[in-house]
Amino acid sequence: MSSEEGLYLYGIIPTGQEQDFGQIGIGSRGDMVYTLAYQDIAAVISKSPIIKYHVSRDNVFAHTRVLETVANDYTVLPIRFCTIAKNEEMIINRLLKTRYQEFIQLSREMKGKIELGLRARWKNMDAIFAEVVEENAPIKRLKEASLREKDKQKKYASSIKIGEMVQKALEQKRTHETRALLETVRPLSMDYKESQLYGDMNLFNAAFLVDQAKEKEFDQRLDELQKKLQDRTLLIYTTSVVPYSFVELVVKW
Repeated sequence: MSSEEGLYLYGIIPTGQEQDFGQIGIGSRGDMVYTLAYQDIAAVISKSPIIKYHVSRDNVFAHTRVLETVANDYTVLPIRFCTIAKNEEMIINRLLKTRYQEFIQLSREMKGKIELGLRARWKNMDAIFAEVVEENAPIKRLKEASLREKDKQKKYASSIKIGEMVQKALEQKRTHETRALLETVRPLSMDYKESQLYGDMNLFNAAFLVDQAKEKEFDQRLDELQKKLQDRTLLIYTTSVVPYSFVELVVKW
């Protein structure tokens, strides 16, 4: 039994022109991606069965590939993954018309902007833990006392306490170093957002909204920072022409 046909939405762009972007639509059919315009804005869409697309590597790649292809020529406002309409009239009347001013304003704000991603992580955790102990006298004293302790229960209790103290001191060190790193590049951005990371080695994962004219300066600042950090911290840098972290249009039919 075949699914009902609908239209998959990828994003909004500031154009009133009809345009095709190739047969790169989500799914295995290779549907044509094209614009559906209202005045001087358009939805980027492709035909699609009305189904729930799983958040798989292939599906997410197809979604982002369309956005990045379109972003070569336009400022793109990305729509949340797996947004599907029943027909063109629904898109025009219940999205483009009703949110026209919002999309125009957002397109102006995002014009000429790119998203630069930056992750930072410590390279040598043994060295970091050694620093934490050396810099924290109470931890150092408790660790030395634990080494001399003969009672197994007391020794175990001490190890738990030391672990808690080390973790707290590590968080303080992470916060301090993260703040120092972010302050180096944040003035070059118009906005930034941090995402939560797990694991002792990770310092932060941040996205910066940057004017394209300042991308080179941002790159140079990071190069200088990496040379300064040398073997202590690894910086992982990515660039995206689509501001995924700063715009995600949610459509409720």
